[in-house]
Amino acid sequence: MTVAPWALTIPLAVVLLLLAGLSAVTARGGFARTLTRTGRLGVHSPPAMASDEAFLLANRVAAPATAGAAVLAAVIALLLLVAGPGTGTAIVLGVVGLVGSLALLLLAGVLGDRAARTVPIPAALPAGRSASCGGCGCGTGGCAVLRGTDPAATTGQP
Repeated sequence: MTVAPWALTIPLAVVLLLLAGLSAVTARGGFARTLTRTGRLGVHSPPAMASDEAFLLANRVAAPATAGAAVLAAVIALLLLVAGPGTGTAIVLGVVGLVGSLALLLLAGVLGDRAARTVPIPAALPAGRSASCGGCGCGTGGCAVLRGTDPAATTGQP
């Protein structure tokens, strides 16, 4: 058996190691809950992007499968570099490593999306109201009771 040329094994190993590194960083961020919705890593499906809570849950659920993708890609990359496989074996290992890692990342995304769907969607503020409405600026609330201009107070309604 002839050993695969370095021109084949090194590019395959580099691609797998890059995939392993990005997957490991993403998995670590998912476990540690340090990924943000504005970042490029993590589950970014519409349900996961609905709130910070949904995003963190989606990535925490996806982290084990993402870590598995990182381990698979790294192990196969090291096998390509250290074991000195034949040309056919190197191609098969490279394809198995890429397809297997991408399948695990797809699984991670699906699991994260399903988990994010369990988080209630935050309620939107009614039209015409802003988050800064408070005190005397909110119509019948706030200072209206103190001024005696609250319609509910003058009609005796609770």
